[in-house]
Order: sequence, then structure tokens, then C-alpha cells
Amino acid sequence: MESIIGYTISIDGVEYLSLGIFILALLLAVSLHEAMHAYASNYLGDDTARLMGRLTLNPLKHIDVFSTIILPLLLFLGGLPVFGAAKPVVFNPNRVKYDEFGVALVAAAGPLTNLALAVVSGLSLRFVSIDVDVLQLFLELFFQINLGFFVFNMIPFPPLDGSRLLYAISPDPIRDLLRRIESFGLVAVFAFILLFYSFISVFVGNAIGLIGNFIIGSQYF
Repeated sequence: MESIIGYTISIDGVEYLSLGIFILALLLAVSLHEAMHAYASNYLGDDTARLMGRLTLNPLKHIDVFSTIILPLLLFLGGLPVFGAAKPVVFNPNRVKYDEFGVALVAAAGPLTNLALAVVSGLSLRFVSIDVDVLQLFLELFFQINLGFFVFNMIPFPPLDGSRLLYAISPDPIRDLLRRIESFGLVAVFAFILLFYSFISVFVGNAIGLIGNFIIGSQYF
């Protein structure tokens, strides 16, 4: 299962401390996202991810050095919307309970975890008086990263997690089309972004802003 990182980071200035906190927040969000995919598949009857060592919060089991670290950092330093990918969590859909709906639950586990993390960090920013600047910055970045994970991954385009929800409710011809698109992996996602960048950036930005403002209770950006 491909897990894509797509989000916009808004931060004044770039310092080594900021980069360190950004990497920490990113790795934590990635690890929790991927581990919950693995946990959900294991809970629903398929132990493939567990046997491959993915049922863990150890980021070394989930990250790809280039697509998870180097690419997001380069975009971050360039002041561009951050995009990247983690290692896909492998599972056998035929062994998961409840057929396509079970597979949809496995897919949704990752982004829904990110939404929960965004809610926790956002409410902390909203209601807790934080006097430590480093902790404040961590929570702000963690909040934004997790919101980005949730919104972007829930787009119903293969191989994004949201496409599995579309699989569950679609007739066979649509499922066949989705499978053909999914076979191209990240190439399909990059092509999708390039072709529809203007629409996607507006949609993702507006969705992040709307949800972020609702959680944090103030102007998001």
C-alpha cells in the first residue's frame, strides 16, 4: 500500500533547529501512519506486514531515504509544497476480512491516524499555554504535517489510500480501471499531480486550511 506525503509547510526562516524538528515530526508522523496500516491488516486477518517487520514505530522500517527524507527536505528548503513517499506496507487483500471493505479499512487506518494526531496537536496548541519555543514549533509542524498526510492521502486516486474507499463502492469496470492506474505506482501519482497541479494545490490547501482552522480555532496560516 503506497503512502504518499503531501503537505504545505508554513514557517518563517530556515534554521538547523527548525530542520531538525521538521525531520523529527515527519518521521514520527510517517511511522505512526505506516504502523497503523500494518496493525489494521494484521487485526483483520493478514499477518504479511507483521512478518515483514512493519508492525513497529521504528522509522527505519518505514522510510525510504530519498523519497521520505531527501526529497521533502529539498522542497522544504526551496519553500515549495512538500511531497514525498514512504515504503508501501505490503499486505494480501485476499486474506483480509470483509473483502474490499476490509481493504478500505486497512487503507483508511493510516490517514485517520494522522487526522487523530493533528487533532491532538492542534488542540494542544489551542488550549495549552506552551512556554517552550521548541515544543511550540514541533507541535505546529506536527499539526501541519499530519493534516497534510490526511488530506492528500484521502484523495481517491490510485495508489493513494483514498482510492481504496472508491474500490469498495465501485462496480467492477471502475475497479478494473483503478487497478490499471495503480499498477503504475508513484508514476501515476506524479502524472496526476503534474496534470492537475492547479486544482490539487487549491483543493489540498483549502481542505487543510478549513480543517486546521476548525481544530485550532484561529486563522490557520
